[in-house]
Amino acid sequence: MKNKVRLNVCGTDYYIASEDDESYIRSIGDEVDARMNEMMSASDRVSTTMAAVLCALSYADECKKANAASDSLRSQIKAYVEESERSRLEADEAKSEIERLRRELQGVRLRLAELDDR
Repeated sequence: MKNKVRLNVCGTDYYIASEDDESYIRSIGDEVDARMNEMMSASDRVSTTMAAVLCALSYADECKKANAASDSLRSQIKAYVEESERSRLEADEAKSEIERLRRELQGVRLRLAELDDR
């Protein structure tokens, strides 16, 4: 169900329809409002439009960097999973070899016991 939320950003009302929770939408609006007001307070030459563009550029930059970091983490996780799978296969092979050697040792012991009995 879509929520219709009224936000006030830099003195202008915006009506947002979203599937997201109203409190989430409000928090996003409050963050944008605060960021834009901060930019406009820093310089008398920064208009609302300029602040909106600067804010959008800042968010786009953060988004790209977050996506790159996320992609990097996914690659690292994939490498760790692949290494884990290789290690698991090696451990399984080692267990199989240990079991084969145990059976071989048991056979050798039986043959030695037979020789001792003679």
